[in-house]
Amino acid sequence: MKVKDLKEGKVDEIELEVIEVGEERSVRGRYGNSRVCDATGKDETGQVKITLWNDEIDLVKGASKVRITNGWVKEWNNELQISAGRYGKIEVIE
Repeated sequence: MKVKDLKEGKVDEIELEVIEVGEERSVRGRYGNSRVCDATGKDETGQVKITLWNDEIDLVKGASKVRITNGWVKEWNNELQISAGRYGKIEVIE
């Protein structure tokens, strides 16, 4: 899948180059306190925000290439955001 094809819902697999990782912040949710940060990823068709949770923050660094499998896309503030979610996986491939 490519960035230009993203829409709300499930994403089977996408590969992105991480071009920016934002500041980590703490949020309180129904499962307790969590760490979260926003990153920006791109491919040859465009850019998309990536939401990183907990250990994913330590895994993904700027200028990494990542593969997200079994993830999801949501729209927030008129912008699409992609995440591995609870059942998906994010891995550094380069």
